[in-house]
Amino acid sequence: MSEALPTPRRALTAIDDDGRSYIEEDGASPAEFTLPGTTYRSTNMWRTAAAPSAINAPDDITEHRGVLPPPGGTVLRVIDFPPIGDSTPQERAAAAKAVFAALYPDATHHEGSARSASMHTTDTIDYAIILSGEIVAVMDLGEAVLRAGDILIQRGTAHGWENRGNAICRVAFVLIDAAR
Repeated sequence: MSEALPTPRRALTAIDDDGRSYIEEDGASPAEFTLPGTTYRSTNMWRTAAAPSAINAPDDITEHRGVLPPPGGTVLRVIDFPPIGDSTPQERAAAAKAVFAALYPDATHHEGSARSASMHTTDTIDYAIILSGEIVAVMDLGEAVLRAGDILIQRGTAHGWENRGNAICRVAFVLIDAAR
C-alpha cells in the first residue's frame, strides 16, 4: 500500500471589525473522511450555499454530507486516490461500493459498470485539478490519463476514476450545482 500523503492544509481568511484582512484559521479541515483500511481520503474544504455567496458566510463545512453541493451552491473537496495495484475487479467493485455507501450516497453509482467500478453521475459541473500523481478519467467511451497540473472539466457525464499508477494521486474538485 502507498504511504499516505500529508493532510491537505486549509488557510481561511476573514475581515476583522476594522475592515482588515487576516488568516482566521490555518490547518486541517474539520471535515475529513477516510475509508478504513485504505489511504483513500476525502476532505471537504469549503462550500457555498448560493451564487452569489455572502463573503462573510459562516464556515459550515462540517454540516456537508454526500458528494453534491447545496442547491445553487458549490463544494471544494480534495480526494486522495490510492493505486488500484493488482486488485481484482471484484475487490475494486467492493471498494467503490463502500466509498459510495459511506461518503457519496447522493451520487448515481453505476454499480456493475464494465468500464470502471467507480462509474457515477452527478448533476454538477466539476473542475478536477490534478495536484499530484496520475489518474485515469474513465468515460463510457474512452479515457484520459491526467497528471499533476492537468484539469478536467466534467459536465454531468458518467465517469469514473482509476489510479493505475504506483503512488497516491491527489485531486482537488470544485463541484458546482447544475441542471440538466
